[in-house]
Amino acid sequence: MSYPEAEGNPNFPRIEREIIKRWAEDGTFEDSIKRRPRTTRAKSNEFVFYDGPPFANGLPHYGHLATGFVKDLVPRYQAMRGRHVAPRFGWDCHGLPAELEVEQEIGVHGRDAILEYGIARFNAKCRESVLKFAGEWESYVTRQARWSISSMITRPWISPSWRASYGRSRNYGIRA
Repeated sequence: MSYPEAEGNPNFPRIEREIIKRWAEDGTFEDSIKRRPRTTRAKSNEFVFYDGPPFANGLPHYGHLATGFVKDLVPRYQAMRGRHVAPRFGWDCHGLPAELEVEQEIGVHGRDAILEYGIARFNAKCRESVLKFAGEWESYVTRQARWSISSMITRPWISPSWRASYGRSRNYGIRA
């Protein structure tokens, strides 16, 4: 079997879009998980890898690119060895970065101001703040071929511990 002729002047952005489209249409990531059994010989074949946390309330940058490839090596190696690997891209972070951003955005600072603003309203703003960059993160991770369970629409990466962290991270003693 011979390799196809390479274009003399390839259009890399077009090639990248075609590859990403093919991955999505073929379910490449999902198939790679399905092909590897969770158990073999009545023993677990799973390799669990929680990838995260990314920067909770900001855009990805080149520093994330380098660490992203390193974080991809371990689960990809395990998958190549036949293990069932379903990486979970996680935002198991405390709420402080989002809280600080929201405080600046809405102009409230400190426990009393947050209580006056309303805890539920403040927490909703914090969640909104983090979700603002979710699409960019998912696109970034997909372009690196670092698929994860979170890319499957539901975005389960916002963990219960993260949700519960609001109001406690700054020791204000606030509970929602």
